[in-house]
Amino acid sequence: MAQQEVQNGGAEKVTAECVATVAFTAVKPQLLVEAPKANDAVLFYKAAFGAEEVGRTVYPKRKAEQENPLILSAELKLAGSTIIVSDHADDSAAPAKYTGSGGVVLCLETEDVGAAIAKAVTAGGVAEGEIVEGDDACCGGSVGKVKDPYGYVWLICSPGNKCAVPEA
Repeated sequence: MAQQEVQNGGAEKVTAECVATVAFTAVKPQLLVEAPKANDAVLFYKAAFGAEEVGRTVYPKRKAEQENPLILSAELKLAGSTIIVSDHADDSAAPAKYTGSGGVVLCLETEDVGAAIAKAVTAGGVAEGEIVEGDDACCGGSVGKVKDPYGYVWLICSPGNKCAVPEA
């Protein structure tokens, strides 16, 4: 086995055989929701965006005051992608702290932005601002925003024009 030396933020010393062996197959955003609200969040994403739950893992133990065990991960299929929703308790072993949207904005693409926003609002989300169209919207389509009950902002966009790739 080749030896490897890595320094954070610095130069790496890696052999050629190590470089070619890593291939990623998916990116799965994980939404941390203040415990014990992950189940409610899953229900919201199903009602608002048509998500389909394909798997769930719960914490093996629960505290006496908890009616149901906390969700370690609920895997949802949404628009051909996968997201993970998890309960986050102060004492959990989650990889990050719960901060609501925490600098994350999620974008869903649809032909009918107004109907998608109305559906999300009916399910409990809050529309933010007006739907913007044309040159003021991303890539010339139309875009609106919905904040879900758990603090995450969702951009609802129409396909619009294809964005030009900036030159390097």
